[in-house]
Amino acid sequence: MMEFLKQPWPWYVAGPIIGLIVPALLILGNKHFGISANLRHACAACFPANVKFFKYDWKKEAWNFFFVGGIFVGAIIASQLLANPEPVKVNPKLVAEIGSYGINDYSSMVPKQIFSLESLFTLRGVILLIGGGFLVGFGSRYAGGCTSGHSIMGLSDLQWPSLVATVMFMAGGFLMANLILPFIMKL
Repeated sequence: MMEFLKQPWPWYVAGPIIGLIVPALLILGNKHFGISANLRHACAACFPANVKFFKYDWKKEAWNFFFVGGIFVGAIIASQLLANPEPVKVNPKLVAEIGSYGINDYSSMVPKQIFSLESLFTLRGVILLIGGGFLVGFGSRYAGGCTSGHSIMGLSDLQWPSLVATVMFMAGGFLMANLILPFIMKL
């Protein structure tokens, strides 16, 4: 059984499981799926300033803290107990492309040449980790939700703004991966 759990699950199994979260949340309590709203709830709970955006009954959304906490605990359990000891398999064409950027360590899920404490203190690290984190946070707030909220919950509710947001997320991802990232990686 453990060997089965350690293998990557195909999209046609994992996708429907993620997709079934939406009707389950709606049926179990008319709750909406999304992760980025938790930052707003945390700010409203911890820093109750006189800001209109944070003046609401955040306690009604406390269930979402447990949801995100479950994601965090599940990730720890999965990384410790279900980790596959085999090296991450990377397509040879991708290996050649990102090898030209100096990335050649595939011993974990993310390349250590980008995601490490040492790389944080480089120009490339500041742009990718700090600048990218700011842009993701700003973008999810500006779009009124994150990719999980719009692309999973909003599209299943047939919301037009979620379709627009999802198309923009995808376009931004393609633009970043194909035009901007190669430039940044050569810094």
